[in-house]
Amino acid sequence: MDEWTLANTYESPLGELRWDRLGDPGGQPLVLLHGTPFSSFIWRDIARALSVHRSVYVFDMPGYGSSAMHDSQDLSLDALAGAFAGLIEHWGLTRPDVVAHDSGGAVALGAHVDRGVPYRRLALVDAVSLPPWGSEFFALVGEHADIFRRLPGPLHRAMLREYVGTASSPGLRPDVLDALTGPWLGEDGQAAFYRQLTQRRADLAYIDRIRDGYPAMDLPVLVCWGADDSWVPAERGRELAALITDADLHIIRGAGHLLPEDRPAELTAALLTFLNTPT
Repeated sequence: MDEWTLANTYESPLGELRWDRLGDPGGQPLVLLHGTPFSSFIWRDIARALSVHRSVYVFDMPGYGSSAMHDSQDLSLDALAGAFAGLIEHWGLTRPDVVAHDSGGAVALGAHVDRGVPYRRLALVDAVSLPPWGSEFFALVGEHADIFRRLPGPLHRAMLREYVGTASSPGLRPDVLDALTGPWLGEDGQAAFYRQLTQRRADLAYIDRIRDGYPAMDLPVLVCWGADDSWVPAERGRELAALITDADLHIIRGAGHLLPEDRPAELTAALLTFLNTPT
């Protein structure tokens, strides 16, 4: 597998954040957001493909991937949206295109609707945006997080791999599964995993607040979903597209929640069509 590293750092209010940029610095800026419990790694192939004609920005959110993880971090969607807004300002981007997966969708929506960060276009991929969301394991951990944090390392690793694997419909290659679960191993990683997963269950009030702003968004929006998503069913995507005035819905067959991993070529094609359509 190609190595995926982020070369730059940004000191956000939530701790050090790792980021990188691919492609022509003078190209139209495009920002890719990951979700829970993933990292920018899920965008590696798509980022490289899109960077042929774009200036593509990728980053690991605070508490995820190669960015800082610590006990006192506020990993609420509200706090992450604030960190994202600060990062956009740090990069000096005025109206970037934004593509967001999973809880990254809620972060992108919150930064735009709640904090006024302007985008040119927004694509939401299997996005956390409307309740309910999450798998049965997600709900179970939220109820018993203190117990799960104390699991022996090997048992945590086995459960983690099984859980992450359910995000894919066709299944993940072992090396991809290693890369996706690696940040959550070891004493610090294990604690961080259950910390961020628990936080997502506490974000319903934030979603309820920002969802009222979805119909008023004045920009082109693509809602793209895996037909076999068992974490955030495609019905949520249909509901989201119906709420947004200028939204197109694209359902991709043979893909689960990890659409960037399950069907990267089809997703890239859909994104290129959307991003290159004249306004």
